[in-house]
Amino acid sequence: MQTTHSLHVGDAQQMSAIGEGSVHLVVTSPPYPMVEMWDATFGELVPGLADLIQGQRGMDAFEAMHRALDAVWTECHRVLVPGGFACINIGDATRSIGGEFCLYPNQARIVAGLLRVGLTPLPDILWRKPTNAPNKFMGSGMLPAGAYVTYEHEYILIFRKGGKRQFTGDDRSLRAESAFFWEERNLWFSDLWMDLKGADQGLTQGGPRERSAAFPFELPYRLVNMYSLRGETVLDPFAGTGTTLAAALAAGRSSLGYERMAAFQPLVAAALAGAVEVGRRRASERLIAHEAFIRGRADQGKQCKHRSRHYGFPVVTRQEVDLRFTAPLATRVVGDGVVATHGYVGPI
Repeated sequence: MQTTHSLHVGDAQQMSAIGEGSVHLVVTSPPYPMVEMWDATFGELVPGLADLIQGQRGMDAFEAMHRALDAVWTECHRVLVPGGFACINIGDATRSIGGEFCLYPNQARIVAGLLRVGLTPLPDILWRKPTNAPNKFMGSGMLPAGAYVTYEHEYILIFRKGGKRQFTGDDRSLRAESAFFWEERNLWFSDLWMDLKGADQGLTQGGPRERSAAFPFELPYRLVNMYSLRGETVLDPFAGTGTTLAAALAAGRSSLGYERMAAFQPLVAAALAGAVEVGRRRASERLIAHEAFIRGRADQGKQCKHRSRHYGFPVVTRQEVDLRFTAPLATRVVGDGVVATHGYVGPI
């Protein structure tokens, strides 16, 4: 099996080249409105933004930034297949403007924008960001009536285009092979993720990385496996250093990204190259973890009624019987993109 992966340098608002209903999943993390590191980026998209901030009109600036994002959500709705998913990683912002400390609710405003374009909201996920900051508290310390809660979580908003996807013919077989393990389902489909580590340094080294705000590789890797089938197309309209594209390659999906900063191109290329080894490792880790899980069940006297057709080990449910992992074997540059070759992963 082969997948294709490409990055377009330019505004995500300019996705008109993508065919309507040709993308199966959107996984992205946009620049966060009212987080100071993104002021310059939004300033290029929103005329007069600096005047709003300097004029202490924080909420007007917040709304202007989100209107720039709204155009992207409109395009995401257009390019998604019926029943396709959009997963948006976003955090709220806290900021003092004119001496007034305020929360800027990015999560709520993006939900409103996604609803406005016609996407259907589904239960979301909170993921807790690890922090080692020794002095992470805001406000008046131990004195009451002046301290602020410190945010250590972000949201993964999950929306769908219309009702459930319909699968017929070959898609049903592909869906069965693209299944995940029962114990992965129990972990991944929890509304609270606390076990995510930082961005994989093997995928995002050097250059302007400090401006990328890259999320952990495991975050898009899970979402890609949860909400798409092998070989389908994943879109990231704010590609950054290419973490989503790398996760799609590792999981055997095609990908398409947009990124305004041309300086990120070498990092995306490195991420896609590194995803070959990461994809092999993750596939092996998942199989090893499942066999350990089955041994643990056996030690507790719990038996599985079903057996994997391809791997021979027990599985908990009938839906896992045809599950079959692939892993990337190699990549090659073709034009402006990358073609990855994948093969089935055998028993460990």
